[in-house]
Amino acid sequence: MIDVPAAWHIYLWLVCLLCRSIAGIGQLGHCGPRLTHVESATRILQVDDPSKYGVVVIDEYGQVQRFVEKPKEFVGDKINAGIYVLSPQVLNRIELRPTSIEREVFPHVAADKSLFAFTLPGYWMDVGQPKDYLKGLTLHLDNLKIYNRDALASGPGYNGNVLVAPSAKIGQSCLIGPDVSIGDNCVIGDGVRLSNCVIMKGVTIKDHSKVDKSIIGWDSKIGAWSRLENHCVLGEDVQVKDELYLNGAIVLPHKEIKESVHVSAIIL
Repeated sequence: MIDVPAAWHIYLWLVCLLCRSIAGIGQLGHCGPRLTHVESATRILQVDDPSKYGVVVIDEYGQVQRFVEKPKEFVGDKINAGIYVLSPQVLNRIELRPTSIEREVFPHVAADKSLFAFTLPGYWMDVGQPKDYLKGLTLHLDNLKIYNRDALASGPGYNGNVLVAPSAKIGQSCLIGPDVSIGDNCVIGDGVRLSNCVIMKGVTIKDHSKVDKSIIGWDSKIGAWSRLENHCVLGEDVQVKDELYLNGAIVLPHKEIKESVHVSAIIL
């Protein structure tokens, strides 16, 4: 069995990489002698609406009592964040078949009183939806502002938190931000307005276009005087012609958009 203090050190290192915060570390001491038989540890987070997640029910010492998947009635507000430290002993519980560690292994570890949870403050997001991905971007940029402010762009034309790759080229009279990430080798034309969006590697946005609340995939091109908003998502190598309006459009890779999309739609 892995040395328990060593396991916690690895666990804390993983969490610190994720959220750059070790506030609350003294909480470990509350587990007392129970840590001597820890087999697994999981990170948990407190959320406002636990009904969308798998809830972890714990006691006052952080020992996991049970798991409740998407509860209809309130049983707790701590959810499984999907970061684990496992003793090699846990492998003995996994059969040689596709296995869900959350649904098939952890309940048995918890029943043996060998599973603990540890809450740390910091940011975490389920980014399965575009709007959640953009919210995750906002959280990450807020974190950079605290811990690595020099990584953010500053100066005329930048508003709020903006991350720009050194190889990106930004035109004249642009207004960029808040909450924007611009990837490597992007070319942003003159007079472009970007807000709450992700511009991935190799994207070209021509003059006087506007992108808001959207994700622009690798090597895509947006024509001049175009407007994208309301959680548009462009796949890789999407070509948007000049003077088009895209409202919530989700476009698969390698497509050419020649007409405006006024109502949210998936472009196959």
